[in-house]
Amino acid sequence: MSKRLSIHHFTGLSCLAFALLSTSCAVSSGPVTRQRPERKLYKWHDEGGPGKVTIRISLTDQIAEFKRGNQEIGWCYVATGKEGHGTRPGSYKITEKIEDKYSNIYGWFEDEFGNVTDNDAKASERVPEGMTYVPAPMPYWMRLTSYGVGMHGGVIPEPGQPASHGCIRMPKDFVPVLFGSVNVGTPVTITNEPSNQGPYQEPHAPMDTMPRHPDGPMPPAERNWTTNPTGPQSADSVTYRNGVPVFVR
Repeated sequence: MSKRLSIHHFTGLSCLAFALLSTSCAVSSGPVTRQRPERKLYKWHDEGGPGKVTIRISLTDQIAEFKRGNQEIGWCYVATGKEGHGTRPGSYKITEKIEDKYSNIYGWFEDEFGNVTDNDAKASERVPEGMTYVPAPMPYWMRLTSYGVGMHGGVIPEPGQPASHGCIRMPKDFVPVLFGSVNVGTPVTITNEPSNQGPYQEPHAPMDTMPRHPDGPMPPAERNWTTNPTGPQSADSVTYRNGVPVFVR
């Protein structure tokens, strides 16, 4: 009788251990990848039609707003002049359009292997031995002043903060769209007043309250496309040389 009890006792313990082991070793969804939505740098929904395009740039919010006639057609983050190179408010007009332009003032020094040694060099500086001066690209140039200030594609290192030498940088993926929608004579207002858009904030969820996805990582954030579904995306593309972002004017 005691032997029989001990067998049943052993069998019961074995089942209990197996149940616990099965529970503890159950296949889980693995570590949860928490991914914040990407920050939108622009929005564009121009369908053409009557009216001319006008541009309003808020230095306070670092945002450009676009209208066709009285209809709002989009906005984008910009990077205007940083301290010591401030962009002047005022009323301007586009006086020149050049698709492929390079700065005659600013650029960088790089060695024979293409490694950047000074990403904020000037054309007037002496080029160190063994180095080459490379003028900064200013793609889709739209001139506003006779002294070299204009709008063009460039790096926006921190949306909402000035970063340039006086020009108005726009997201590289977006600026070709704007370039094709404006003409010589398009009015541009630069103001210290806040934008109508306001500082754009992506609706981030707190890291500790983001929902878990039952099948693994969270799905990628929705991208902000133009009206052309195969057109440019909202994420700014940044060119790095030797691990250093090339800051253009």
